[in-house]
Amino acid sequence: MSSLVEKLTAPEVRPKVVSACCDLIDREVDAKSGISGFAVKAGYKVIKAVKPGFVTQVVEALLPDFAAAMEPMHAKTIAGGADAFASYLEGHREEVADALLSVTDERAQRSKNSTVRKTYEKLRGGARDNVVSAVPNLVKTLRPFF
Repeated sequence: MSSLVEKLTAPEVRPKVVSACCDLIDREVDAKSGISGFAVKAGYKVIKAVKPGFVTQVVEALLPDFAAAMEPMHAKTIAGGADAFASYLEGHREEVADALLSVTDERAQRSKNSTVRKTYEKLRGGARDNVVSAVPNLVKTLRPFF
């Protein structure tokens, strides 16, 4: 059986996964409302303005790490197949968020771009709640690939 990393980063699948994840990020940001939503939208706009294609490059670069962070969850459910894994992710949203944010936290700390680093630091406080709420859409986005 293939690991989650192998499934999501296979050469014929990876570009589709990256594109689907970028679309998901755009939809999630666009759906934010209120003062915190305004901050997320503004921060995202800054990040996209820093370097066109930056979000795609980041998703491309982080995909193996994101998949590896979710691999222990995948391993727990591998006998039950894709449906069991999807159900596990939806039932353990906080665990998923913490795993994914551990990857972005580490990457942000290493970033040489001070604008990106500062923007990430400003938005990090609410990031967990945003990721937790996005997990069902993440599962729908990734489900065809696992």
